Amino acid sequence: MSYTRIHRLLRIITLIQSGRPWNAAQLAQECETTERTIFRDLKELEGAGVPVEYDGKWGGYRVRETFFLPPVQLTAEEGLALAALCEHISEPQQIPFLRAAWRALHKLEAHLPPELRHEIDERRKTLLIKTAPAMEPDGYRDVYDCMQNAIIEQRVMRCKYDAAASDSSDDEAFDFHPYALFFGVRAWYVVGHHAQRDALRSLKLSRFNKATPTETRFDRPPDFNLDAYLGNAWRMMNAGDDVEVVLHFDAHFTPTITDTRWHRTQSFEYHRDGSCTFRCTVAGFDEIAWWILSMGPHCRVLDPPELRQRIHDLAARTAALYTESAK
Repeated sequence: MSYTRIHRLLRIITLIQSGRPWNAAQLAQECETTERTIFRDLKELEGAGVPVEYDGKWGGYRVRETFFLPPVQLTAEEGLALAALCEHISEPQQIPFLRAAWRALHKLEAHLPPELRHEIDERRKTLLIKTAPAMEPDGYRDVYDCMQNAIIEQRVMRCKYDAAASDSSDDEAFDFHPYALFFGVRAWYVVGHHAQRDALRSLKLSRFNKATPTETRFDRPPDFNLDAYLGNAWRMMNAGDDVEVVLHFDAHFTPTITDTRWHRTQSFEYHRDGSCTFRCTVAGFDEIAWWILSMGPHCRVLDPPELRQRIHDLAARTAALYTESAK
């Protein structure tokens, strides 16, 4: 086919963003032109602000990953989805430190037709997204930024950490190799290798008393995967081997329980009296124990026995706070 100049420029951008390497000879063959013309086209793209560069290791041209062409065609539904996520989730009371999403939203809106922008504005007045209350972001923004940079640069951090449990070893400085950040249930966490303990740890950013980047670099394991690390944690703490948990919910609470996806392994068995049996496989009991207690008398642990005993003991201690003799 015959390519016009504009068509050829767009085709070049599409090819080099396709995920495979394209050199000048291959681009020339695909666009039915000469390598000299391709070089001229690439220079013209650079002059227009498109950061095209040749990567010798890759074996072809790339568009720098930090560059994004402005969107030109968004539906009202797509625009509303972006607006809801960027505007509401980026509020400090929702997920701290995502204000960049709010700024990105306004850049996107600048490229929308006025009619579409007005429609999105009207629609989002009737939409609100609320997550669980998040920790106040004051005081640990610097830790978030340092950890984010250290993850990218694979730089060892020298840290001090205020652990929730009393553990004197956490009062001492330690080296930490940060692998990934994640936001889970009200707070930001960093997952990485705790050098002194020689183990992976999930640490809450707000509890760092010190987080200083060093000149030492580390190699992140190529097979590290955050989802695999979290495994079957009830929420975010992988605290042990996988164990099947079996719970019984009464008929009053069954509709509330069965209409929500609480865990990726969950399953339900319904009974004639309107009650249900809930099953899931979790890594550790710490997080699910508090969730079970929040269900009050509507939930009963059937299995395993050790979780049943833990709930019994916690409930007894809680009830003791409300006895007449309690002060």
